[in-house]
This record gives sequence, C-alpha cells and structure tokens, in this order.
Amino acid sequence: MTTLENKSSTKVLDTLDRKILQCLEHDGRISFATLGEHIGLSKTPCWNRVNDLIKHGIIEGYSTRIDPAKLGLTIRALVHVVVDFSFYQAFEAAIIAHPNVRSCQAVTGDYDYVLEILATDIHAFDRLLRENLSQLPGVERFNTAISTRLVKSNGPYTAMD
Repeated sequence: MTTLENKSSTKVLDTLDRKILQCLEHDGRISFATLGEHIGLSKTPCWNRVNDLIKHGIIEGYSTRIDPAKLGLTIRALVHVVVDFSFYQAFEAAIIAHPNVRSCQAVTGDYDYVLEILATDIHAFDRLLRENLSQLPGVERFNTAISTRLVKSNGPYTAMD
C-alpha cells in the first residue's frame, strides 16, 4: 500500500485504487461500468472510489492530449533560465501568465528554471526569446536547447514504485 497526504487528510492507496489509477491513466474516458469490469467491482463502488481519489487530490483532473505539430507548433525548446532571486515571484507570475510557456520547473544546479516553449518556427522562437522572455522580471541569462524529436511524453505515474 502507498500512503499519500492531502491538505485535509491522508489516503491509503490499496490495490484496487492503484488499478483504477492505472486504467484511468491509460484511458481517462473509460466508463465506470467498463472500469469496474477491469478491476473487479460494480459500477457504483467503482464510481465511489474514483470520487474518493478526486476528493483527496490524487486525481487532479482530466484533459485531452493534443499534437502540437497539428497546430503548427513545430519548434519545442527547453530554455534554462537564471533569475535574480529577488525577482523570483514576479518572474513566476509572468511565466504562469505567459501563453507560450508550456511548462516551467524550478530546478537545482546551474539554472533556476527550465521552461518548455512551443513556437511555430525558429524565427518566431527567436523573436520570443529576444523580445519577450529576455524582458521578463529578473532574467539574467538563459540557455536554449531545441528538441529534435520527442522520444517519450506522459509516462504513467502508476508504473513507478
């Protein structure tokens, strides 16, 4: 069993909870009846368990995966950013609001943040770096790596021990 803590309480995940999470990671649109069949429960107990996982914040929501290339976003870059620490709150607020930043992680090491940026082409990406990202609060410098291809994305959490 795995114990996960929430703001209000602790939830102990049993084997059925882990099976539910594994099925939902594979197909978030699965019906409760089908999900129940996969894990050996009827529809209502299965629904109750999913709602309990939602209540405890283990399931954060549902979304649709979109192919960025089909939207014309052919450049994927990782931008490593160094920020003057006295500006970190303003930087993070600007990043959260920025429509071109797909993700941002605070990291240890030589850089403070790693951004995932999507752009339509290399010229749009260059413009974004020079005219926009370089002007964000506290940015001292950045280093960029352009992705040549995505090898793996959205790996399952339930496969991890």
